[in-house]
Amino acid sequence: MQPLTGLTVVTLEHAIAAPFATRQLADLGARVIKVERPGVGDFARGYDQRVRGLASHFVWTNRSKESLTLDLKHPRAAALLLQLIVEKADVVVQNLAPGAAARLGVSHAALRERRPDLVVCDISGYGDDERRPGPYRDKKAYDLLIQSESGFVSITGTPDEPSKAGLSIADIAAGMYAYSNILAALLQRQIDGQGRRIDVSMLEAMAEWMGYPMYYAFDGAPPPPRAGAAHATIYPYGPFPTGDGKTVMLGLQNEREWVQFCDKVLQQPALAKDERFAGNAKRTAHREALRELIVQAFAGLTAEQVTARLEEAQIANAELRDMAGLWHHPQLAARERWREVDTSAGRVPTLLPPGSWGTTEAGEPQLDAVPALGQHTDAILADLGLDPAAIAALRAEEAI
Repeated sequence: MQPLTGLTVVTLEHAIAAPFATRQLADLGARVIKVERPGVGDFARGYDQRVRGLASHFVWTNRSKESLTLDLKHPRAAALLLQLIVEKADVVVQNLAPGAAARLGVSHAALRERRPDLVVCDISGYGDDERRPGPYRDKKAYDLLIQSESGFVSITGTPDEPSKAGLSIADIAAGMYAYSNILAALLQRQIDGQGRRIDVSMLEAMAEWMGYPMYYAFDGAPPPPRAGAAHATIYPYGPFPTGDGKTVMLGLQNEREWVQFCDKVLQQPALAKDERFAGNAKRTAHREALRELIVQAFAGLTAEQVTARLEEAQIANAELRDMAGLWHHPQLAARERWREVDTSAGRVPTLLPPGSWGTTEAGEPQLDAVPALGQHTDAILADLGLDPAAIAALRAEEAI
């Protein structure tokens, strides 16, 4: 049995932040009921068609959920949502526009009197708190925009051009803080029986992740320079070309490793005593000169030979893999991290979530199907006491 078995999450979600948070709750055994707009659903369903006609983002963040379609502009559908929450939910999650949950009557303030034990998690771009709204509360917020507002883009990329991350890190950061805060609120509820409101903003999640570069630029100091795939403030730490046209990633963290690197990898032990490179600060300051020496040393070697030297010297290194390389990563295969889940397009591979409790049946996370739009509507409404005729009438009115 999973730790959240028996708990029900009702979620008004779209895109990535909230779906990523609730999928992890589903992994732990929670029943997650995803409320979607009839005919359209979560707009992430339409991002692409890369997974046998289904969207890659949606397949990733929506396994093990039930899809309920409600047109919340219809009075009867709005009433059914309220009934569902009051009668069934332990947790409500939403990442609608600021103020939308209040207008629907499902904000924490609106629900608290009827369900004081309810945990309500609101996810927004800049925070949605009437006491401290801030000037950005109603500003539209998408992942790239929050990457920019948080300063992340300013320190990412090359010296010539800033760059975003290749995936939705602002959404993921907010989703992770929503997930962890919900778990903490459920633990607190076991102590005092009370629910909580959780207010997670994408900006604040990213600002937390930006702690190191902010402190590096403390009190007006220069920020970390953009350094492409290399580390901005530790050197050598990043990609280096080899003589066969490939790239090896390597990283040094201390002076012992620097001596080993000079001796066993570059096979230039005297370089360890070169004053230009005495300590990380000097190596970083003279990175262009040091890079030239490393590239020259690697020019006569294949990537395999360089990696062998790095391994012998116990210097951290990695292969620069693409997506095909990740799908077939030998470590993921050896650790038996792959499973399959059902979708409307057939079974597809999925990774076990990090930290899964072993691979026995009792320790497996919940890995149920990715739902088709509205797949569970009739069953959920029947559980609320509606008979087939009432459900048919709602469908005729386009309320569901």
